[in-house]
Amino acid sequence: MIKFDEITKVFYLNTNKTSYVFGILNNKLLLHFYWGKRINFVPNNVIDSYSKRNLMAFDCGEYSSNGLPLEYSTFGSADLRLPTFGAVYLDGSRITKLLYKDYSIKKGKPQIKGLPSTYCEENDNIETLTVHLHDDLKSVHVYLSYSVFEDLDVITRNVKIVNNGEKLRLDTALSANVDFYGLGDSDIITLDGTWTRERYINRRKIVHGNQNVDSRCGASSAYHNPFMAICDKDTTESHGNVYGFSLVYSGNFTAGVEMNAYNCARAYIGINPFGFNYVLENGEEFNTPEAVLVYSSDGLGGMSRIYHKLYRTRLCRGKYRDTDRFVLINNWEATYFNFDEEKIVNIAKKASQIGIDTMVLDDGWFGKRITDNAGLGDWVENPDRLPNGLKGLADRINKLGMHFGLW
Repeated sequence: MIKFDEITKVFYLNTNKTSYVFGILNNKLLLHFYWGKRINFVPNNVIDSYSKRNLMAFDCGEYSSNGLPLEYSTFGSADLRLPTFGAVYLDGSRITKLLYKDYSIKKGKPQIKGLPSTYCEENDNIETLTVHLHDDLKSVHVYLSYSVFEDLDVITRNVKIVNNGEKLRLDTALSANVDFYGLGDSDIITLDGTWTRERYINRRKIVHGNQNVDSRCGASSAYHNPFMAICDKDTTESHGNVYGFSLVYSGNFTAGVEMNAYNCARAYIGINPFGFNYVLENGEEFNTPEAVLVYSSDGLGGMSRIYHKLYRTRLCRGKYRDTDRFVLINNWEATYFNFDEEKIVNIAKKASQIGIDTMVLDDGWFGKRITDNAGLGDWVENPDRLPNGLKGLADRINKLGMHFGLW
């Protein structure tokens, strides 16, 4: 699944159908070379051409990294694009120069400390690559983790930041960036919306500058889902290339694409830098949320099915993961706020006759909650509607051989 070519200094992360390839430039910087259909190797001339794309108009000197497809970017080194990592040090400096140190490859997938993430089971074909970057001057160590789910065609990424120097303040700690060339005719897809209109598909052309979605309200929310996809302009539900980025995180996030005048684009996803401020004392570490990367040549549907299978089988947990789900009926559209115990029981009786096994009671059972404008939070049964309380209603539902639930 994961190979390292000692001669070319290139990492190959292979699933059954895809490859993700990056390498080490001059034994210092990580460069991104390829992500797409599975390949066996990247030709040397391709590696050379990518390595030399480091001078553009207004770049700051011969060693500017502004034109390089960086695998993990920092503020400084004349990279004028949005950084993936940023910190402020005690001396006021914001410059971090992370250089390659070493790597390890292990079978399986470690859990991310303190955060939800996908997982592996004993017989899964999963390997994890950890690449160690460091800044000797600031004594900062960054560990990039890549877990390859061979059978599911998934690569997950996250970052661990360890401070072995003086106190610093993280102000940017994204989970992943991928630098692409030639996205001039591509689209970005995000899932936007609001209550009752969640995950509305918003598809638009990638243009020069920065396009992103984010949340600043403390939760990912219905406004923007922590997901984006990049695809060819002619990609459909069943045909075409698509690159998916999904964040396993429900707090403030950002996801977007920044494209320069040369059609070089940086895709990124992670915790929103807006309002982000995390102090690391000497010896402390910070772990970013997990980013799940999916490539499909079978259109948006191909990408969706990969995500569905991964999240259903390797993010969901517990005894219900692999069992049949309950079939339920919810009373809302049948009654809205106009119901009592007898009406709910009558709905359950009809539902039980056709094999529905769960009756779910919706809004309006508590306090003076007779409209959308009253009673929210008064979690006491309304005796006019439920004279026997929730337990009395639940007992009658259970006698019909059904489960009882609350929305």
